[in-house]
Amino acid sequence: MGLYFLQRFALALSILFIAVSALYAIMVMLPGDPTSVLLGPRATEEMRANYALQMGLNDPVIVQILNFWGRIINGDLGQDVLRNRPVSEPVLQALPYTAALIAAAIIWSATLGILLGALSAAKRNTAFDRITGILSVAFIAAPSFVVALWSLLVFAVLLRWFPAIGAGEPGNLPDQLYHLILPGFAIGLSWVGYIARIVRASMLEVMSENHIRTASAFGIPRYRIIYIYALRVAVLPAVTVLGVGVGGLLSSAVFAEIVFARPGIGKLIYESVTSRNYPVVMGCMLVSIGFFLTCTLIADFINALLDPRLRSKK
Repeated sequence: MGLYFLQRFALALSILFIAVSALYAIMVMLPGDPTSVLLGPRATEEMRANYALQMGLNDPVIVQILNFWGRIINGDLGQDVLRNRPVSEPVLQALPYTAALIAAAIIWSATLGILLGALSAAKRNTAFDRITGILSVAFIAAPSFVVALWSLLVFAVLLRWFPAIGAGEPGNLPDQLYHLILPGFAIGLSWVGYIARIVRASMLEVMSENHIRTASAFGIPRYRIIYIYALRVAVLPAVTVLGVGVGGLLSSAVFAEIVFARPGIGKLIYESVTSRNYPVVMGCMLVSIGFFLTCTLIADFINALLDPRLRSKK
């Protein structure tokens, strides 16, 4: 198990280095002069040249990337050029809000999706199965930003059941959870459909395997076979999809945090990109990719715990 985890961890570090370096290179090569955006239209050529020299913008791209990773190894994410503060300060302030939003979306969508998928497989070709299939496809087809806007209009503005904006009062956990309901619902709805369809297909495949037939022949109750023996194996693809799907949830969180005015990583990335605040953008991207890879590692670890066959693979 330890060797399996080390292999996955080494792969995650390699992906982190390649992905962040590629994003840095793309950002640097974008058209436009960041010094003009940051210093304003009244800045002189001398001020722009001094700022570019200070930030290392005149160096070749490969040198800038190596300097960036050198600072990261030393624990320095850079300096926020607009507010003159360490990049780690706004990033670490925003990360808990985004992590809480993604966790809320995963918890409710995975719970409902696994339940619907298991019930659909157990009631194959019934009216419940057909209705669940239609709803799953409808949920998958609904873009998260459209769901966010409609849920805001219906549940916050029209019905006034939930707050429209904000993340809740700091230190007040019930209020923060209350503010999580609408954005968590908005970005998690499509994943209910994905997980339900995946679990249903996997359950039907598992139910036809020999060990399930043997359990039925021994007279084990059907509910025990479905929800203990079959579901444990059938849920593995859903765990993998959820681990990889964190990247999709991160992109959806950008829209949700803008629509609901939540102070998260997505909103911070949007504000930093529009202002060409390179250090904050790269700090956000580094943390976001690291968060995504961590969730993928956790999904692999859970899969290895549930399925010992994975631990034996080289």
